[in-house]
Amino acid sequence: MRPLDSAVDAVLRQRRPDPECWDAVVDAVCEDSESWRADGVLVQAGPAVARHADRIAASLRRKQGRYGTAVGHGVQVRTLALAGMGDLRALPGLGALAEHGGFPSNRPEARVLAALPAADLVRALLIKMGRDGRDTHRNTTTLELLALCGAAAAPAVDHVAGRLGTQFAYDALRVLGRIGPAAAGTADRLVAYATGRDPGARREHGRRAAWAHWRVTGDPELALDVCGTAVRSGSGSHGLPFLADLGPLAAAHADAVLGLTRSPGGWTRAAAAYAYWRITGDAEPAVPVLLAEVDPEWTGNPAMPVREAVRRLGEIGAPAAEAAPLLRGILAREDRLGHDYVGTRILADDAYTRTLTEALARLGPPPGTLARQP
Repeated sequence: MRPLDSAVDAVLRQRRPDPECWDAVVDAVCEDSESWRADGVLVQAGPAVARHADRIAASLRRKQGRYGTAVGHGVQVRTLALAGMGDLRALPGLGALAEHGGFPSNRPEARVLAALPAADLVRALLIKMGRDGRDTHRNTTTLELLALCGAAAAPAVDHVAGRLGTQFAYDALRVLGRIGPAAAGTADRLVAYATGRDPGARREHGRRAAWAHWRVTGDPELALDVCGTAVRSGSGSHGLPFLADLGPLAAAHADAVLGLTRSPGGWTRAAAAYAYWRITGDAEPAVPVLLAEVDPEWTGNPAMPVREAVRRLGEIGAPAAEAAPLLRGILAREDRLGHDYVGTRILADDAYTRTLTEALARLGPPPGTLARQP
């Protein structure tokens, strides 16, 4: 068995470390070695430690105590480790953390909870929202998780709407839009935010509120007006994702969107290329723009839209097949992304490799691969 420090270094650095390295990490955590490094990588492990799920679940039960209500760092680590593999035995720990404190506030770590069934996660988040007040970290993390739950977050509509008029309004608007028709009762408030009439409305709220209004009512007029006006001005890059979601409904704005594919900003170019394809179905202008953003030496720096460009090429599918050799080469690399802080490095790299894998599956098989016979 490898020494613990060596094992932790290996799983942080390598995409495909020796399984014994993960074994050493699990041993350290379950034997209460009090290694913050081992704890930090275990919460990021996900399916990589699935063969140890029974042991981690047993360790969680011990940590929770006889009545299952104990909380603390140890409960959080084991709960996140199980949640990352989608193991339902994380739910008792999650419920205790939601009710008694210790629910993860680190947003990248908290996202692993989205591997659990959305309905179960929403129940825990409702408990948490009822006790949090207006704590900044807890509210932003909770709202992000609810957005990931989509329509399943409908039971939280009143709680989310209560965040309008606070510093969490921008995140709350996203959640309401993701919930969709079940949030139709907030439509008038969304109009007030989109038009700036609500006293709590800020300039950055308008486009997202207009998009959310379309999502909850099915009426695209306000979103097309607000987001289209911003994009036609040449300075409304933040309206591009919403026009992309509207798709062919935004056809009147296609030329303005195409013009933004020549923007000096990489994020704007990538968003415009994807939006143009979504609106028109024409991949020819979009693919070269997206492909140019896929830097094979990318370290994970969020200033560059590399992962987003890969995802969008995958959505385009066969018309973007020329991207496949580049993506296969990136996926074959042994080293993880190096930009992210070690506390999220595995999560960031695993997300990137999933994006690459999913994109390649949509782009089609490598040349010379025989089609499977029916």
